Amino acid sequence: MLWLSLAVCGALRAPSGHAPPLLRRVARPRVAPPAPLAVALAPALGAHLAPVAAARASVAMQSTNSSDSPPPQQKKPRRRGGWFARLYSPLVFLAAFAVTFALHLTWRSSGSSISRVGYSEAVLEIKRGGVRRAQFSPTERELWMQTVKDETQRVAIIPAVHPQLVDLLTARNVPFSVMPVPDENPLAQFLAGVALPLLLFWALFLRVGSGGSSSSSGGGNPLSMLSQLRKAQSELRITPDTGVTFADVAGCDGSKLELREIVDFLKRPGKFVALGARAPRGVLLEGPPGTGKTLLARAVAGEAGVPFISASGSEFVEMFVGVGASRIRDLFERAKGAAPCIIFIDEIDAIGKARGGGAGMGGGNDEREQTLNQILTEMDGFDKATGVVVLAATNRADVLDPALLRPGRFDRRVPVDLPDRAGRLAILKVHARDKPLGTDVELASVAARTTGFSGAALANLLNEAAIVTARRDKSEITMAEVEYALDRLTVGLEQRTGMASDARKRLVAYHEAGHAIMGALTPQFDLIGKVTIVPRSNGAGGFTLFVPSDERQDSGLYSRRYLDGQLAVALGGRVAEELVYGRDEVTTGASSDLQRVADVARKMVTQWGFAADSLGSTAWELPMGTGFNTPKMASEATQQRIDEQVEKIVRKAYETCRDTLSQNRALLDRLVEQLVERETVNADELTAMVTELAVPVRQPPPPGI
Repeated sequence: MLWLSLAVCGALRAPSGHAPPLLRRVARPRVAPPAPLAVALAPALGAHLAPVAAARASVAMQSTNSSDSPPPQQKKPRRRGGWFARLYSPLVFLAAFAVTFALHLTWRSSGSSISRVGYSEAVLEIKRGGVRRAQFSPTERELWMQTVKDETQRVAIIPAVHPQLVDLLTARNVPFSVMPVPDENPLAQFLAGVALPLLLFWALFLRVGSGGSSSSSGGGNPLSMLSQLRKAQSELRITPDTGVTFADVAGCDGSKLELREIVDFLKRPGKFVALGARAPRGVLLEGPPGTGKTLLARAVAGEAGVPFISASGSEFVEMFVGVGASRIRDLFERAKGAAPCIIFIDEIDAIGKARGGGAGMGGGNDEREQTLNQILTEMDGFDKATGVVVLAATNRADVLDPALLRPGRFDRRVPVDLPDRAGRLAILKVHARDKPLGTDVELASVAARTTGFSGAALANLLNEAAIVTARRDKSEITMAEVEYALDRLTVGLEQRTGMASDARKRLVAYHEAGHAIMGALTPQFDLIGKVTIVPRSNGAGGFTLFVPSDERQDSGLYSRRYLDGQLAVALGGRVAEELVYGRDEVTTGASSDLQRVADVARKMVTQWGFAADSLGSTAWELPMGTGFNTPKMASEATQQRIDEQVEKIVRKAYETCRDTLSQNRALLDRLVEQLVERETVNADELTAMVTELAVPVRQPPPPGI
């Protein structure tokens, strides 16, 4: 029956807009019928075939009547589209299958007079002598009985009752047997179990591959579908003109300087070739996320006026081995055809990781390694006059394969670091071009307060400020909106609903005031931006904003005096709570502060050598991230001395903090009153209070413990 349904489906299946093959023979006789005959055939063939039959009959009659004259130019018949055309073949298949299955069930039920009876009824029938013969199924789960009335009864049983039925049939002299197991034809088993499912899957694959139309080019060929896997999931993004120049890129002047010679090579390759120089084949842009690596690559193409072909490293990795390598070949073939041009591969670490089963790699990956090998081969195939430069970007240059970074491939590595204060100011000016800024907006002040921000973060900052301005129905962005956006990005949203009680607000105020006063009175420490007790969505009841020094941040060099001050400032919140409320009433609000204190103090002893008098000038621990199996570098006795030195450093910072806040209790209380009343105190107001009331902090002792 399944074969019948497939045959019916195949006979009725037709492309959208045409009659099925069987019916087409009726609508297309050898002798062209007159137009009325086509009209007469239409009801019999179905309403959807009438236009086809009529059109073909009309064309045939015209060709018969005017065989000597050239036929008039006919309009190409427009194929019928729409939802009906797309659903035509699936509907025919389902209808044919349903009809065939119904006929099969009807045939089985009509040719059978078997009735089902219960087990107790069967036992009574045997005892009454009404059973002529019986037959057990091979599985002993059914009993077929032929009664004296020539009726066939079917009884469902379980194997456990089989002996009792045998005894009962023997006692009543009823002949019984077991149904023989039918000999299965291996060919029939193969056709039913393997061939038919494969045939159905193949038919479905053909239908899906053709996109609902059998006339699309190559659409019905599954092999062509598989061959398309070698191409990128999305078409390669080829941009003839990026519209971006170096003037649109700010905050990375050093990186732009490195890339200008790439622009010169693409513009004037002759002067390099004449001198026997070989332009870099690959340039690797490495740096943190959001620093403008992709924008720089587009700017290089825009400055040189060459096409820009971009792809992501993840687009070359598939589940089928060899697909990624094939896509790499396609990419470079198209690039050579569009030369001079730039190929940009973003996140190249997705395919360029070091080969082999190193730590954390989880063994080899054949697909990734084949793709990487293909990149290496293609880059080796460049000659001096190819005119194709490969730019790649990554924020994980440490995991790249050494073969990818050797001279002749990615032989130029251009760092794209976080911008300094001047770079942040330049980036803010670029993104502020299309935004109406108020006269009170000082971009230099914003740049000073955004240490550690990337270019993307600065762009997002001004965008958030513009959104807040629109929400407040203002026509220009003021400093209030910029500060709101800055706080939102750094510490989270304000939580105005369910504000704490006055007592809770005062507790938070003392905690934050302790941090602020210690930061203001500690020599050579970071500047204070503001102090607030407005709760935030990150769980903080308030915060004290410090503005780090750009010089210190960029160099990464921190003095012993600065680190001691950092520990004292971090302990300011806990010590202020202790001074005002007592040791038994301190809260868990200082948990993150204490974790920071422990981390910095331990690094001072084990990594930075700030306990040289006791432990010598050596490092006793490796920084985090250097490997999974860090060897133990200190003995148990040395570890005990390390713990003692860490405790000593923290105790000294605690005593400095407690002495400073005790001597400045008046300043502490004044700042708390201002915070409870106004919730936020800015830097100028805090400076005025410190100038009026502060007692200088006790100077720390010279280095050495």
